[in-house]
Amino acid sequence: MTLVAAMFAVCASAQVYIGGNVGIASVDNGGDDDETVFSVLPEVGYKFSDDWAAGVMFGWSKGNLSSDGSLNYSGTRGTFEINPYARYTFLHSKLINVFCDGGFGYKHYNGQGDRWSIGLKPGVELKLDKFSLIAHVGFLGWQQTKYDHGGKTNAWGLDLDGNNITLGVYYNF
Repeated sequence: MTLVAAMFAVCASAQVYIGGNVGIASVDNGGDDDETVFSVLPEVGYKFSDDWAAGVMFGWSKGNLSSDGSLNYSGTRGTFEINPYARYTFLHSKLINVFCDGGFGYKHYNGQGDRWSIGLKPGVELKLDKFSLIAHVGFLGWQQTKYDHGGKTNAWGLDLDGNNITLGVYYNF
């Protein structure tokens, strides 16, 4: 009962947000059957002030790792990931906020390996009353992929690839 009361108190303070990202696609691998790939990545966070927030994104998706560490959709497998972060909003306006998330991530590819990352993800928020549309563009940091068969890859740098864009929706309590 105390936990329920505490949750209502936190939500009533108008500082909590929930939302996330959802994606689905059909991939033609050149064979007879197409692969359906998806991701379901819910997110929950707490705003400490107008400038600072912390949250976590977690979820499931369907995809494979190639030997070079990139995603491959042939013979897809399930994945699980978790990405806690701290968010600093450095530009505020009536409709738009510009922010940067700093955090780390872990993603497990069933039967293939694991990926660890730490870095920064810049983003923009479009505020629509109780809802917000969120976009992250790019990644600056480090990633390491360890394969179940024994190999590993490390990557440092800036990735502003158009394939590294995420879109999400939040509900602000």
